[in-house]
Amino acid sequence: MAYMDSLSQSSEPSTARKYFHLSKNNFKVAESYAAYLSPESGTRVNGPPLPIFKEDNGKVVPPVGYQTIAETVYADSLDQAALSYQIYITSGYMNNLLKNVKERELTPQRFFIAAHEQLLRVLALGITGFDTPTTLKGIEESALSLQSFLEVYEIGISEAVSNKKLDQDIREGLHKAISYLKNSSDFNRFDRYEFIREYFNPITRSWAQLNATSGLWEPLDYKPLNFTAPTFFENSTFNVKYFESPNNRGADSISIMLGEKLFYDPRISKSGDLACVSCHQPEKAFTDGLKTSLGNDGKPVLRNAPTLINSVFNKSFFWDGRSGTLESQITNVFTDKREYNTTVHEISNEILEDVAYKNLFEQIGKTPRSNNDIIKAISSYVATLNSFNSKFDRNMRNEESTFTEQEKQGMRLYMGKALCATCHFVPLMNGTVPPFYQDTEKEVIGVPATAENKKLDSDYGFYSFYKEDLHKGMFKTPTVRNAELTAPYMHNGVYADLNEVMDFYNNGGGGGMGFDLPHQTLPFDSLSLSESEIDAIIAFMKTLTDSEIDEKGNLRREYLTSFK
Repeated sequence: MAYMDSLSQSSEPSTARKYFHLSKNNFKVAESYAAYLSPESGTRVNGPPLPIFKEDNGKVVPPVGYQTIAETVYADSLDQAALSYQIYITSGYMNNLLKNVKERELTPQRFFIAAHEQLLRVLALGITGFDTPTTLKGIEESALSLQSFLEVYEIGISEAVSNKKLDQDIREGLHKAISYLKNSSDFNRFDRYEFIREYFNPITRSWAQLNATSGLWEPLDYKPLNFTAPTFFENSTFNVKYFESPNNRGADSISIMLGEKLFYDPRISKSGDLACVSCHQPEKAFTDGLKTSLGNDGKPVLRNAPTLINSVFNKSFFWDGRSGTLESQITNVFTDKREYNTTVHEISNEILEDVAYKNLFEQIGKTPRSNNDIIKAISSYVATLNSFNSKFDRNMRNEESTFTEQEKQGMRLYMGKALCATCHFVPLMNGTVPPFYQDTEKEVIGVPATAENKKLDSDYGFYSFYKEDLHKGMFKTPTVRNAELTAPYMHNGVYADLNEVMDFYNNGGGGGMGFDLPHQTLPFDSLSLSESEIDAIIAFMKTLTDSEIDEKGNLRREYLTSFK
């Protein structure tokens, strides 16, 4: 806080920058525990420099926090009034964090959870530059985070660890990673491939083993992360129950089988012509390959069908983010007049009379009375369509070393200079924000109506719900996992291939095309990527294609045969 006071009194940009970095570095040392105790305040102190819309009262809160202050102190001239306001509000949040830290004892459980979250911050927000879009000091700050982790561990936990070999592995792993970060602080040249595989993952493997065996605490099952997963690139990394609707968590195998059968059955729609699989086909990574999907009248609907792979790991659904759970999303499909055109109280007589369905419902102890029962079952099935078995995942887990030099360069760019990972967060590569996974981001990027870029698309997305100018053209950030299989791209399917998508971003999105977008949220005017750099990023994105997708198509082929 003392450095914040000095920063507030700075009149010269160089002095302001000096105290800014001193303050920020000290915050990074305390961030893990402070943000764990008060996630909202922690996010405001170190969140993106964007205004926040409060859905409960309709107010727009101006941006504050270190990222906003960085923009002010690194501007060509120092806006003293803006700086004073930003420091005043940010200091209020910091005082709240400090109060919590002082009043709440650092128990083993709190330390283990906070430390695990901080490891993910280093991976997803630190070395990717999310925390430092203006200063590009993410590598240096990540070293500070790990140094703090090590010091607290050595003071408070190390002595209590009975497995001395494991204790030594953790401390040595942290020392090596810190040293690597300190000696490789050039943000654009930093080798993320090598760092994650050879320095970061050894820490998480040892840490997961300690979580599972120390006896110092009991890992919790209501958090988004599985504390005993050896890396952040496992099928077991995330706790699916956390992301599911509270009244439909942990479905049994019969419910999932029921949902799978219903997913492929067109009788759930009023016309009998549409099934979930109509727009979400396994061989296309559960998309349909169309610019925008076809409705029950055979005509295009408004938006492109997103993939269902790993879709449960979202906190908002549909391109405009209007649904908060999978069940709500599926309900909207049932009631949409262009899609299933039913109500939640209806249910198909054909399904009620189907012996196979009767048997499955009986096995889960239910008599279907409405589409709600069908919706829950489908939701349970979709929540199982998760996989982390791409070339990228296998390389990150050290199961293979098959990345080409071009793919390594692409990964370095994706998580560095190109800023892809500041919106499509590692490891999910979607917009659900680590480490708390409470929100899925929506962005204004200025997608055009046609690939010729003549005019801005007329679909305003999230704007339709609150009529707030800030939201015009705002859409949910999708995953780029399996992007190789999910063309065409964007909410309106405007781009046919990944080269067109990369050109769009490289030129600064809609703002770079000359569209009037006062609230565009891209953190750059243009990326200045060369053709070879764009090729490398696309090569990297293709490593995110999951090898298990085809296996999920077996039931679809069976049902296509039976419904002929």
